[in-house]
Amino acid sequence: MAKYFDVHPANPQPRTISTVVDSIRSGALVAYPTDSCYALGCQVGNRDAVGRIKTIRNLDDRHHFTLVCHDFAQLAQFVRVDNDVFRAVKAATPGSYTFILPATKEVPRQLLHPKKKTVGVRIPDHVVTQALVAELGEPLLSSTLLLPDEEEPMTQGWEIKERLDHEVDAVLDSGDCGTEPTTVIDFSGDEPEIVRRGAGDASRFE
Repeated sequence: MAKYFDVHPANPQPRTISTVVDSIRSGALVAYPTDSCYALGCQVGNRDAVGRIKTIRNLDDRHHFTLVCHDFAQLAQFVRVDNDVFRAVKAATPGSYTFILPATKEVPRQLLHPKKKTVGVRIPDHVVTQALVAELGEPLLSSTLLLPDEEEPMTQGWEIKERLDHEVDAVLDSGDCGTEPTTVIDFSGDEPEIVRRGAGDASRFE
């Protein structure tokens, strides 16, 4: 059964955040709120948890996982950005955007797009998520909690606890969060490509 944590949305309890992060470091797969709906998260390099995410979401090897980062300095360790891309990404973070960029050697091979060698990165504008990744001290490997054959991602902690009780190890509930997935921008080509329109304003990249 998944552990259930009731987290204050504006002032997350440090002890709770520390407990959850300890479980992530020990291999746990957690469901947590962001500024654009719930996500599944685990430690980078946790192959077992990555496999569990793929099973829960019925994903293939072409899926872009996302590295959820605390700040731009952390993000820049895992992706390569030129000056133009730097300015565009910096201006849009923190926020409800995922950016697909060429990965550095810091990113495990199994997380890369098999042909492009890219990975998704984002810096969310959500207090609880920021507290998690700050305490973890490294990006949280994540994927939107969108179940197979459903059009809308999950947005309620209690419902996630009920439906995924035996498939995740912990659920963090901080009340209402975003209801739309992120807007996804692919910067791996010559021009930015809007892959998915979501919670973030895509017009700035058109």
